Amino acid sequence: MAANMAAELAQHLNARHLYPTVAWMQSFLTTTRPNTPLPAIKQTAHFRLLATDITTTLNQSAASVFPQDILKGTIQSRVVAGPVVCQVLDVEDIGHSRWSQVESIEAQERGEMTKGREIVRVVEQENEGTAEAAANVQSKGPFKLLLQDAKGLKIYAMDLRGIDGLNTNMALGVKLILRNFDVRRGVVMLEPANVQVAGGKLEALDKAWKEGRKERLMSAARADGETAS
Repeated sequence: MAANMAAELAQHLNARHLYPTVAWMQSFLTTTRPNTPLPAIKQTAHFRLLATDITTTLNQSAASVFPQDILKGTIQSRVVAGPVVCQVLDVEDIGHSRWSQVESIEAQERGEMTKGREIVRVVEQENEGTAEAAANVQSKGPFKLLLQDAKGLKIYAMDLRGIDGLNTNMALGVKLILRNFDVRRGVVMLEPANVQVAGGKLEALDKAWKEGRKERLMSAARADGETAS
């Protein structure tokens, strides 16, 4: 029975381009309660796997990771078929100055958001907190992301189109599945048709990134000689 469950679970995850290691599968199965319905087990496994560091939980087959020479800057353009599973380690809004982003963060901290040229106070609703309401006003980028595959290789990517789900309010560690994507001089070019946002996050990374974002932006702005508006 356990072998059948493991096989069905693997098939469920593999269909989503997730190939967990034997160690992760065994560890997960030891935490499942007896008599838990199989659909619930599949859903839980998917959720938990997306919340892991893929460098330790996914198999590193050549077909599911970036090519070894992907960072080679002399290759003007190439298309990688994939699907490649990767996690987002960092995201930067390169469409706005760092100081304007600091001001946006401070406005959210005060419970304010911008509506046209007006600054309006965000009133906390019964089912919607101030932070969530303020976060609804998002930049459309463009964004520069730092991606990492299951083998640990890190590469920068550019989102110039404003892909739904990719922004500075997303959870860090979120998993992306890339197919037939263009790589130009060692940089991945993200297009809506080639990116699937699978979900998940890395709790510790996400918490540290969000808590330190304002200070990082201020430090980088000062280092580059940017002046506050």
